Amino acid sequence: MIKDNQRVLNRLHIVLDAIIVTVSYLLAWWLKFEGPFADTGAGAYTMEFYFSALYFVVPAYLLLFYLNKMYTPKRTQRIETVITQVFGANVMGAVAFLVCIGAFKIGDFSRGLIGLFAIINVILLILERLIVRSVLRHVRAKGLNMKYVLLVGYSRAAEEYITRIKMNPQWGYIVRGILDDKVPRGTMYKGCKVIGSIDNLTDILPMSQLDEIAVTLSLADYDRLEEIVGMCEKSGVHTKFIPDYNSLIPNKPYTEDLNGLPVINIRYVPLSNTFNALCKRIVDILGSLTGIILLSPFLIIVAIIIKLTSKGPIIFKQERVGLHNKPFYMYKFRTMYVQSEEEEAKGWTTKDDPRVTKVGKFFRKTSIDELPQLFNILVGDMSIVGPRPERPQFVEKFKEEIPRYMIKHQVRPGLTGWAQINGYRGDTSIRRRIDYDIYYIENWTMGFDFKIMFLTIFRGFMNENAY
Repeated sequence: MIKDNQRVLNRLHIVLDAIIVTVSYLLAWWLKFEGPFADTGAGAYTMEFYFSALYFVVPAYLLLFYLNKMYTPKRTQRIETVITQVFGANVMGAVAFLVCIGAFKIGDFSRGLIGLFAIINVILLILERLIVRSVLRHVRAKGLNMKYVLLVGYSRAAEEYITRIKMNPQWGYIVRGILDDKVPRGTMYKGCKVIGSIDNLTDILPMSQLDEIAVTLSLADYDRLEEIVGMCEKSGVHTKFIPDYNSLIPNKPYTEDLNGLPVINIRYVPLSNTFNALCKRIVDILGSLTGIILLSPFLIIVAIIIKLTSKGPIIFKQERVGLHNKPFYMYKFRTMYVQSEEEEAKGWTTKDDPRVTKVGKFFRKTSIDELPQLFNILVGDMSIVGPRPERPQFVEKFKEEIPRYMIKHQVRPGLTGWAQINGYRGDTSIRRRIDYDIYYIENWTMGFDFKIMFLTIFRGFMNENAY
């Protein structure tokens, strides 16, 4: 069974980690005291003294790795998570090392050796995990080390689960079948078959070689959830629950403990935190001021070009819906011939739109027309990064047609955004755009904002969907 394989893999990881910690420490000592760039005058302690520290260093680091969840199953874990765990454990280890030599008054113990050890250890541990990961994926591609799963309940959650398994064969999951009371036996979804009703579970559990049972009931069948979980846990087979309300609950639910009662908040918005919102606002003010000052000569040139090439105002303002559904006027360089309010309300621009001026076409394609929004950012109507704001008539339309559309108004709209750098701007799918916006809102960090700003330079300004 797979749990026996996992036990062997965990023990192998521990042995490999112990070897790598030892090798990293010895290599760090050699580079510090014996290598070509060694500091020959730095050795206040003998080689034996430094090496004796390994009796404490190796078990301490293995404990840190355990605390940083480096020995949990890695089938579906992203490589970024693995790197973060390795880096975090080694930072904690280096700090603890320094604290210990201070506490035990070993003042002449080389700090340089500790620094080299931390760097080498991180590199070797990441390489080790990449190699093990690659070997396991190769083994699973050969049909070995597979995990056999039975799904209980046919639902949207079951289909999503199967889809992800089929898209990631390196995870090594095989679905034995699906049990459901309402979907006919023999029904197939991407090669996975409905093999019986939920009542057949009592017959299947004792005789099947299963590694996991995934409870994927539809919302209408949740009255049987307690009964099914009870049956599964009696069998001793690992059981997990995949809820069928993913459209309501965010990817990373925000939970509260109400005197022992778990409470799941339907939507967690990091920017509802005052400190997060303040940090973002400071960046917006500094960023917009810097942009206005540095780009002011260019903005003047653009304004002159617009004035010389077509009649009408230089700046075009249009009502948009912003934070907490409050309307505001968003500014742009005018890129169209002057229109009546009725013509303007017809809809957004499409490819080869006759309303767009010749220079306006270039300004829209390169997003130069958006630069006056730096002033919207400065006064607080907008942010540098966020969902793009929409006109009131479209907000009224989309909020009835697209689930979760209004969530985007829980944060300030942005000059650029996660949807925009992924190609969803202009005449593109509103549903997909909202998916990207909600992902940004739920997963906001300052680092995520800087990533979007950086990618905007390469993806955001020139866009084939900008008409």
